[in-house]
Amino acid sequence: MAKARRARGAQSDLQTSMFDEAGDEGSETSGSGRKTASARKKKASKKKAVKRETAQTMATRQRDISVSEFFAKNRHLLGFDNPARALLTAVKEAVDNSLDACEEASLLPEIKVKLVAVSEDRYQMTVEDNGPGIVKAQVPKVFGKLLYGSKFHRHRQSRGQQGIGISAAAMYGQLTTGKATIVISKTGRQDQATRYELRIDTKKNKPEIVRERVVLWEHDHGTAVTVELQGTYKKGRRSVDAYIEQTALANPHATIIYHAPKDDPVVYERVSKELPELPKEIQPHPQSVELGVLAQILTDAPETQLSAAFSANFSRMSKKVSDKVCEVAKISPKISPRRLDMPQFERLHAAIPKVKILAPPTNCLSPIGQELITKALEQRVPGAEFVDACTRSPTVYRGNPFQVEVGLAYGGNLPGDQLVELHRLANRVPLQYQQSACATSKAVLSVPWKNYQVSQSSGALPTAPMLLFVHLVSVWVPFTSESKEAVAPYDDIIKEMRLAFMDVGRRLGVHLRKKRRQVDEAKKRAYIDAYLPHVGIALQDILGLSENQREKTVENLKEALEKTRRKV
Repeated sequence: MAKARRARGAQSDLQTSMFDEAGDEGSETSGSGRKTASARKKKASKKKAVKRETAQTMATRQRDISVSEFFAKNRHLLGFDNPARALLTAVKEAVDNSLDACEEASLLPEIKVKLVAVSEDRYQMTVEDNGPGIVKAQVPKVFGKLLYGSKFHRHRQSRGQQGIGISAAAMYGQLTTGKATIVISKTGRQDQATRYELRIDTKKNKPEIVRERVVLWEHDHGTAVTVELQGTYKKGRRSVDAYIEQTALANPHATIIYHAPKDDPVVYERVSKELPELPKEIQPHPQSVELGVLAQILTDAPETQLSAAFSANFSRMSKKVSDKVCEVAKISPKISPRRLDMPQFERLHAAIPKVKILAPPTNCLSPIGQELITKALEQRVPGAEFVDACTRSPTVYRGNPFQVEVGLAYGGNLPGDQLVELHRLANRVPLQYQQSACATSKAVLSVPWKNYQVSQSSGALPTAPMLLFVHLVSVWVPFTSESKEAVAPYDDIIKEMRLAFMDVGRRLGVHLRKKRRQVDEAKKRAYIDAYLPHVGIALQDILGLSENQREKTVENLKEALEKTRRKV
């Protein structure tokens, strides 16, 4: 009996449980769609089960990022954003280094550039120079470490600035083809040439020497670098061909031998056997430094007195000027700069613009020169009817010395129904991309070319058989990006470029107006020669003149017309 009652009780409990579960399920999906309290509790418990991040867990994933690792993922910032531009950038960086090295060693540059097609989208680039070579200890760092070089801290004109270019080209080649960069360098006739195969450890920004050995090399000194990379070779304005041509134009003292894929070598002979004057290094000008930089320079100075620290570490800061700045800032010139606090540095920084300081010296610049630009343009545009150049006097932007040079070639084999050909250069380096964003383009567009007999549509470059050459030289070119393809449009720079273009433009206008007068003169002369004999015959018929009288009348008419006609 007891067992029967327990069995009936268990069955009743089971039915009740099943009824409750069915009721819960029905309530979750009932017509109102509202969830029950138990369902909400289940969802809340699931949310609580997700592990939340803490400062400690996030800290485990944080680590240093090397500069090469950063640029490996952002190589478009350096000009390696597409295969065609990547090939051009690699050649450009290698050639720039070769030219700088030769000029610093007072050697007339002789540079060989060779491109070999390994496959449809892969090329082997070799750039060889006759420079001083690179010492063994420095070769791996120069080609296998980003932000390593000798130009960043020197306040003078140079092609390279940041110590990134050639090592970035090596890194791009390694990333796209897996091949090591090959470097051969020799520092003297009595020295041995060493061949390196290098890779870059991007996580540590350090070079890795794959192989190093001594080789025979017929040159007395120099460097050759070979990089195999993914790229696209094409002809046209934004090509390696155009870059080499413009580089030869901007460096008339250099001989460049260029061997394009599947083409015969092209030799650009030097126009001048004189090296450009080597620019001298200068100290930074006080008007160009920010507050933090000013404080850092003075604090790190070895001098024990503020006035002496100013004079030794800044350009145009004589003792008299230094004392005047200290006087305006109400700080003793004899105080040690290491004892100054930030409010005192702020007073010094504010006092500098209130004191008259000479502009920085310009011997840190090395322009091409008007004569050499003219010769180079005559060689570039054979048969040109007008060639002219202008080199402006040096001036300053943000305390940095700069100088503008322009050249103009008109006629010859240049097409007359297209926009003018604009060659932009900075520190003798051609700029191939980002033309519309460049200060040079904005300067050209601001010139009233119609005043100089050259047609121009609104907002466009002039249309004429004309080549424009503009060159900016500066101790620090304000490029718009790390790829160094466009000059920032500072008002001071645009103004100087505009004035230089207007200078050559006025002389072009004089030439074209004279040419048109000559054409009009020739037309009028042709009209006289063509119609005057017929006038003489008509007068002979009307007046009954003899042959001698007719000829004399024609001569008198011709003489009268020549007197009244405007001479050229």
